[in-house]
Amino acid sequence: MSQNVTVLGAGSWGTALAMVLADNGHRVKLWARRNEQVDEINNKHSNNKYLPSVTLPKNLEATTSFEEAIEHGDALLISVPTSAMRETVASLVKVNKSFPYVIHASKGIEPDSLLRVSEVMMDAGIDQVTNGIVCLSGPSHAEEVAKRQPTTVTVSSETYDDAKAAQDLFNNQHFRVYTNEDMVGVEFGGSLKNVIALAVGLAEGLGFGDNAKSAIMTRGLAEITRLGTHLGAKPLTFSGLSGLGDLIATCTSKHSRNWRAGYQLGRGKALETVLNEMGMVVEGVKTTRAMQQLADREGIEVPITSALYEVVFNHQQPESASEQLMGRLKKNEQEDFYPNVTD
Repeated sequence: MSQNVTVLGAGSWGTALAMVLADNGHRVKLWARRNEQVDEINNKHSNNKYLPSVTLPKNLEATTSFEEAIEHGDALLISVPTSAMRETVASLVKVNKSFPYVIHASKGIEPDSLLRVSEVMMDAGIDQVTNGIVCLSGPSHAEEVAKRQPTTVTVSSETYDDAKAAQDLFNNQHFRVYTNEDMVGVEFGGSLKNVIALAVGLAEGLGFGDNAKSAIMTRGLAEITRLGTHLGAKPLTFSGLSGLGDLIATCTSKHSRNWRAGYQLGRGKALETVLNEMGMVVEGVKTTRAMQQLADREGIEVPITSALYEVVFNHQQPESASEQLMGRLKKNEQEDFYPNVTD
């Protein structure tokens, strides 16, 4: 059934998801901060800064009025950077309109608090306007979703009915949606893979080949699984769409901001220069700090993340970090999953 759907966040991902909803016959109101962006969406049916050469559906409208956007929706999707989630939820609570559930499509860990996105939402008071949070995640570059290329994602919630409702809202012939009951794993997988994508990009920037890239991806997945399962995720989740699937997409695609940022770091550019040139949020940078903080707090070994942290935040030379990684003590490959195994 057609619904009125509000999407908060008119970046590439928010706009692409709004297109999926509009394609499904829903009446979509997209909230953006800038008047010129709203005028472009409403009058030219485009959002060229984020999705160049893409024509938006006519049943997708935009507004700069937060209150108008919220009042429009029977269903609500939030697609903002992790750093903006707390402020966005606080504004939502002030409008004081209830929703049966709220979907988020953000991938990150809040630095310092070290909370997952759904935990940030709860901490900011989302329970005052809804009884359920749904996370949408998976290998899904906005540029390809906007071109209606085949994409599969997963939705997860503590309540199956909420996940099923979100699945029904989004699923179509181009955008296949699965459900997954492990919200902890889905959020960690979607967030922490950005760190590994930065590392893969950096390796390519240094001129390393496929052997190094595959090693970083494989051992990076081991780090994600080790930390995620320690914090309550189910191991199999990291073999699914929001784990291995998203890791492959983010580490190997030209669309990946995290890969591109890592590549430029590997080519010798300063972090500040890279971020300014990107012009969009690179979640993996802040998530690298958060993942290292989580690992330190929990006493979990994350050698690739630690090496990347030293390069990004402590100005260690990438070549030196690589040598330290390769020179670590010998281990059994399955030691992460079967701690009692010996060489």
